Amino acid sequence: SFLPNGDFYVSDGYGNSRVIQYTRNGEYVRRWGRKGTGDGEFDLVHDVVAGPDGRVYVADRTNERIQVFDRQGKFLAAWSGLGAPWGLAFAEKEKALYMCDGKNNRVVKVGLDGKVLGTLGSFGKGPGRFDFAHHMAIDSEGALYVVEIKNWRVQKFAAR
Repeated sequence: SFLPNGDFYVSDGYGNSRVIQYTRNGEYVRRWGRKGTGDGEFDLVHDVVAGPDGRVYVADRTNERIQVFDRQGKFLAAWSGLGAPWGLAFAEKEKALYMCDGKNNRVVKVGLDGKVLGTLGSFGKGPGRFDFAHHMAIDSEGALYVVEIKNWRVQKFAAR
């Protein structure tokens, strides 16, 4: 995930359970996190998104929560009860976060207070259904693109 100045965050989850920040030139800035279940600890960091609100949202996949930090890595909040976050995307126009819940085969729209605003999809092969929704992106028009593992496809959902 990129910051306005070109710096970026990397989810280093499979080997190290941490988030790493680099400059736009690839120079190391900082890292935070370690394996665990406490605040600021992770069990498989699967995605990281820097929101325009100055907060950094981390998909803590196996702990089934989204953790929220400031841009320097200071822990702010943990949101649980949303499902298992595999992928995240920030919807600037909606001031909301979208989350791929791969475990439950759905997309969850989350407010910036951590509350569920809505869900999309369920298990299946047809349009609007998912089989391991894994990652997502939102384009400049607000359309949502969801990538699935087992259905081998990308589905596009138009902005409303």
